[in-house]
Amino acid sequence: MNAPAWNVMLASCPSRTSLAKIANKWTAMIIIALSGGPLRFGELREAVDGISGKVLADTLRDLERDGIVDRTAYDEMPPRVEYALTALGQTLRVPLTALGHWAEQHIEDVLSARESYDNRTAPRTLT
Repeated sequence: MNAPAWNVMLASCPSRTSLAKIANKWTAMIIIALSGGPLRFGELREAVDGISGKVLADTLRDLERDGIVDRTAYDEMPPRVEYALTALGQTLRVPLTALGHWAEQHIEDVLSARESYDNRTAPRTLT
C-alpha cells in the first residue's frame, strides 16, 4: 500500500500543523540553539534571548511530543535535565540555521524596504 501524498497547502493535511510549529520563531531559535549540542533549561533560556520560561517549557514539551527534542533527566542531586535534538530534529539544523543566517545577512535590506514602504504609505498631512 502506498503512503498518503501529504500536501502542506491543504487545510486538512496534518503536515500543515507541523510546518506551522517549525516556522514558529521560538521553535526555530530553540533548534538553532540546540544545534551545538545538548543544553540545560537555563542555558537554553540564555541562548534564546527574550523567551519566557513558560514559553520555553511549552515549546520544549511540544517539540518532545513531535519527536524533535529529547529530554534527559539525570538521577542526581541537584536534579539535572538536558535537552537535545533527536535524529529527526537534526534534520532541521541545516534549513533553520540557513534561515537564521539569511535573516542576519539581509536585515539591512529588509529595514530599508520597510522604511521605503512606510514613507510611501504614510498618511499625508495637509499643510
